[in-house]
Amino acid sequence: MHDPQPIDFALTLEAIISLLPPNLQRPNLGIICGSGLSGLAEDFCQVVIVPYEKIPGFGHSSVPGHKSALAFGLLGPGEGVPVVAMLGRFHPYEGHSMSTVIFPVRVMAKLGVKDLIITNAAGSLNPNIPVGTRKSFLVVIQDHIALPNLTGMNPLLGPQISLDVPRFLPLSNAYSPSLRRLAFLAAHQLSLDRTALAEGTYAWVSGPTYETPAEGRLLRNVGADVVGMSTIPEVLAAREAGLNVMVLSLVTNFVVIPNEYRSIREEVEAELSGKPIELPVVQTVSHEEVLLIGKEKATLMMKLVEKIVELLPVG
Repeated sequence: MHDPQPIDFALTLEAIISLLPPNLQRPNLGIICGSGLSGLAEDFCQVVIVPYEKIPGFGHSSVPGHKSALAFGLLGPGEGVPVVAMLGRFHPYEGHSMSTVIFPVRVMAKLGVKDLIITNAAGSLNPNIPVGTRKSFLVVIQDHIALPNLTGMNPLLGPQISLDVPRFLPLSNAYSPSLRRLAFLAAHQLSLDRTALAEGTYAWVSGPTYETPAEGRLLRNVGADVVGMSTIPEVLAAREAGLNVMVLSLVTNFVVIPNEYRSIREEVEAELSGKPIELPVVQTVSHEEVLLIGKEKATLMMKLVEKIVELLPVG
């Protein structure tokens, strides 16, 4: 039996703290920004940007729409709440190890973060959740299905990092009811339509390919409402460290799930018999579409997060 091998965070923390004024060194809230949502940090007061390249142990985000920096600042009314935001996250499909993917969350916990808001761009599997419209533009995640976790890519595999963290982490309470409640209260105070926020289940897939119609149908049939290529590793690391977690999924595209498949046989038979053929439009999803919707909704997302911060209990 192996003894836990503690991770040495000293160099990382020293490098970060050396670049920050005293009032930003102990953030209460962490935010992870998804594709196209790095602008969430633009409204921070006294913002300090710390590039990942200056932080020992951090990787580099290579995905379009993701920056590679931590943003520290104050958010909310009055003096503001000290916050830290990841402007760009790490994904296994980029070639990052799972330890690299979740390292920033573990660092946030060491800095003093207690609450974590994770945002992402996700594809809709649920016909009742439209894409980036006034109706259900955002899904407050209440549960997840993590296929990589079930098939050998769980980020917590390996020796425990400390005896202070659970070996067998319960996830039935992964998503904080109190934080989710604040999301709906914030939406009400912003006079958003009741349909602007939905609740649902997030399916994590490894990516970087978008889902086939059969895969999308499978995920829909097992209860997933939205699907994406991130977030769950960070959720697990945060819960392991005892953080309260809320996930907000911005719906940027529909997963292509046709009601029926195109029949090439029927087309060939029609052609051979001289009948006219009307070819269907081939539907695909692009990352450019994801970034476009993210850009359109970033301001509204920022207002919602700011209002949630205002509603957070003090102390």
